Amino acid sequence: MQIIAIYPGTFDPITNGHLDIIARATKLYHEVIVAVAVNRGKTPLFSLEERVELVKSVTPEFSNIRVIGFDNLLVDCAKQQGANVILRGLRAVSDFEYEFQLAGMNRRLAPHLETMFLTPAEQFEFISSTMIREIAQLNGDVSCFVPDAVHQRLIEKFN
Repeated sequence: MQIIAIYPGTFDPITNGHLDIIARATKLYHEVIVAVAVNRGKTPLFSLEERVELVKSVTPEFSNIRVIGFDNLLVDCAKQQGANVILRGLRAVSDFEYEFQLAGMNRRLAPHLETMFLTPAEQFEFISSTMIREIAQLNGDVSCFVPDAVHQRLIEKFN
């Protein structure tokens, strides 16, 4: 059986922590779908199209990933894409309660989907897209937290 994982997020912007999860997931699953969410509850810095393009631009070395945008329930997107695993990243214990609730709800909505958690490498545990945006907006150097292409786009956005 082919195991296809879907890794959802807003990726606004994608960070080195996200890339760490993606790189490790590509070794565990036949295919990894990086699913960039619209997320109506947030006001993103980058449009959905820009975020999808940024993810694609920083992941060319991975032959078994696909990058998509989505604007529906994650479980519906996973079904449409043929995924059988939802992949979530956990940075800290504080993430666990929320992620545990999401996993339970997703299991209730789609019992055939399993949720798997990966933690980023130690040097990426504290990185969040929100922090990256805030630092970049105040002209701080985020070059060690994001890929070069993302760093350049952040500079363009805030100049």
